[in-house]
Amino acid sequence: MADRLLRGERFQPSENDYDWLGRGIYFWEYGPDRALRFAQEQKELGKIAEPSVVGAIISLGNCFDLMDTRATEELGVCADMFRAGYQAKSAPLPVNGGKAPDHKLRRLDCALVNFYLDQLDQGSTPYDSVRGAFHEGDPVLDGSKIFRETHIQLVVRRPGCIRGVFRPY
Repeated sequence: MADRLLRGERFQPSENDYDWLGRGIYFWEYGPDRALRFAQEQKELGKIAEPSVVGAIISLGNCFDLMDTRATEELGVCADMFRAGYQAKSAPLPVNGGKAPDHKLRRLDCALVNFYLDQLDQGSTPYDSVRGAFHEGDPVLDGSKIFRETHIQLVVRRPGCIRGVFRPY
């Protein structure tokens, strides 16, 4: 896949209902080593044939940055409307799941982010990208809140924000 992307093939956006930052093309920010470990894990699960990594030059554009309290406050305000929509349909809210400690299947987070950003896309300036800190792995020390595989994830919602790709190694 890396070779095809380097030759100019387009990235395929994720539509998974568990990808926490919503729909789009996912990247680790400055994390090629973690990206390669992830690819190796995918090979072990039989999901890919050959692990590889590409780097990308990305213009975040109008970024919904979940490390900025303005963004998390906006998302919190939207949560009541999100919840009410499920209640009106008598449907249960999606639930985050997966194995502890990471709970990587972030169905609730994905649905909330998609709901909020879809609302904005209809009325104001749409967001080009979403950025957040993904806490992952075991603590570096018992009781610590620093986790071994925490990283910054980006999701590009507008493919034109990807200016180029390269091999990071």
